[in-house]
Amino acid sequence: MLRRLLQLYVGLCLYGVSTAMFVHANLGADPWNVFHLGVGKVFALDIGTVMIITGALVLLLWIPIRQRPGLGTISNVIVIGLAANATMAILFTPESLVMKSVLMIAAVILNALATGMYIGAGFGPGPRDGLMTGIHARTGWSVRVIRTCIELTVLVIGYLLGGSVGIGTLVYALAIGPLIQLCLPWFRTEIQARPQLKKEKVLS
Repeated sequence: MLRRLLQLYVGLCLYGVSTAMFVHANLGADPWNVFHLGVGKVFALDIGTVMIITGALVLLLWIPIRQRPGLGTISNVIVIGLAANATMAILFTPESLVMKSVLMIAAVILNALATGMYIGAGFGPGPRDGLMTGIHARTGWSVRVIRTCIELTVLVIGYLLGGSVGIGTLVYALAIGPLIQLCLPWFRTEIQARPQLKKEKVLS
């Protein structure tokens, strides 16, 4: 349990750090952070505060689809935003394109590691991921279709509000899936591995 808790909160903090790295690289962010940046511009709020407010509002959408939040869900709402703001305050903004590119690539890799850590801890999905899985459970629609629709919606809204869209957005979209698939087994805890082992025994 101690290891899982440590993994959860380290992962959430690193996710917040990766968010700040995306912002400082200024080459475009992932769809949800494009949305956060756009909302922040309109209402003059820092990105961490927008992330917390957005996470809490998305949780309200869990009610009609009967999703239940876990410790990881609530922690996701609070910790990532706080970590992003703390990192924003101390991280420098590079001037050269090379350094911006390095920072952006590092942000994508760190984001995948952080995602693998907090998901692998097994304390429940974040608000945004839970919305996707909840809609799938209630409607039977494809997870891929639901995820794509959600991501495109927040991306377009964020762009229209002035969020940062660029090469980093494309790199994230192409790389994050394979990277998370690579990283997740490294951090999957024993409690998550058991169902898979049972499944393999049945198949054998």
